Amino acid sequence: MQPLIPVVLSGGSGTRLWPLSREKYPKQLLPLIGEDSLLQSTVRRMEGLTGVELGSPLIVCNEEYRFVIAEQLRLMETEGTILLEPVGRNTAPALTLAALAAMRGGDDPVLLVMPADHLILDISGFQAAVRKGITLANEGMVVTFGIKPDSPETSYGYIQSGEPLGQDGVNRIARFVEKPDLATAQAYLDAGSYFWNSGLFMLHASVWISAIGCCRADILAACRAAWDRGVVDGDFLRVSKEAFMQCPSDSIDYAVMERIAVGDDSLPMGAVIPLSAGWSDVGAWDSLWQVLPKDHHGNVSQGDVLLDDCHNMLIMAEHRLVACVGVEDMVVVETADAILVAHMNKTQHVKKIVDSLKRQGRPEGELHRKVFRPWGWYDAVDAGKRFQVKRIVVKPGAALSLQMHHHRAEHWIVVSGTAQVTRGDASYLVSENESTFIPLGTRHRLENPGCVPLEMIEVQSGSYLGEDDIVRFEDVYGRQEG
Repeated sequence: MQPLIPVVLSGGSGTRLWPLSREKYPKQLLPLIGEDSLLQSTVRRMEGLTGVELGSPLIVCNEEYRFVIAEQLRLMETEGTILLEPVGRNTAPALTLAALAAMRGGDDPVLLVMPADHLILDISGFQAAVRKGITLANEGMVVTFGIKPDSPETSYGYIQSGEPLGQDGVNRIARFVEKPDLATAQAYLDAGSYFWNSGLFMLHASVWISAIGCCRADILAACRAAWDRGVVDGDFLRVSKEAFMQCPSDSIDYAVMERIAVGDDSLPMGAVIPLSAGWSDVGAWDSLWQVLPKDHHGNVSQGDVLLDDCHNMLIMAEHRLVACVGVEDMVVVETADAILVAHMNKTQHVKKIVDSLKRQGRPEGELHRKVFRPWGWYDAVDAGKRFQVKRIVVKPGAALSLQMHHHRAEHWIVVSGTAQVTRGDASYLVSENESTFIPLGTRHRLENPGCVPLEMIEVQSGSYLGEDDIVRFEDVYGRQEG
């Protein structure tokens, strides 16, 4: 019996959850509900699944997120495979790469495909549906899970169920339909045979390879070329960027599932399993408000928040006190560098703000003030003309790249821990309450040789202070930039 492998697709950007979610630190990496990030919650969703041999998770992600995801798996004490997409090409190529990776060595496991940025509250109910799906997948079917709708939702696609397939509640897929208008969504709800499209799938790896080869041979060919020219890079599986860039972009639904739904005899049968397990795609702030616990006035608050005469509010404060008086049906989200205030009914429009930030070339749409790196993180706490101040934390045993700057000098002050500093040909230790200076144009490296985090303050000065003013000579993480 082949194992069940969770395949976690982690390529989305979650722009409607700005300012918490940013392009280079999207919503699946955030602990929006509880202490775990959405990605960690997705991986944990399979813990305790009985009667099934469970393989290690396979995460498909963007290059930008690789070190953060590796660190989140490490904190979970979970071993997994991280497969890197050089560029985004939507879910069909992502699943094709995952299937090729799962089949290396001649295996043909069942894949449980899950978006990294969705929420499921009823884990036992979800696992019961998974057990039901394994039986169907082992019969060669492509299984999807339809969410029982409780409202005429216009932001989801729908699946229409067809004839019963023997198991209780399991039906053949009749068709996939796009996001409807309100009247159509109400008709779907009234019909009782339509489900929200969850984006969850289960099937054997070989079944997907056969189906994508039949429906989109161009996608399969590009993914095979990228996989065959790939390499193992430390903790990561890295496919050929040049080959993968030739791959067309398409979703699982468009590429394969819509053809399965119409009963193409050259494709496997599709089955939909009803799922009532507290599912949400957490696609916007109003959907997050719906699933979070509320006070007796319908308010959700996180952080340092004071409310008076407020109703049906979502308030999230990360750094400062947020006080609201006499307001209702609003979202207020405070971060170190941005504050969002929106009506609860307009949260789908937050993407317009992110698009505007991109057009203006502003960093707030792409990065948080606090930026994570494989060696730790930095927080740009202050900046002005010809200077910038950063708080830097380096993990034990970690090292920044050996580098040089053309336009800036740096002054380092150690707050706690011990720094190993390379400056030119010299190498020396800098201890707590000591400092050192790195002149413009000098090769340098910062390392943490200790067993506790190294915390320091960096003061940059010069004519240009951008992150692209880095010439790397050596890097233990294999980075060329960033």
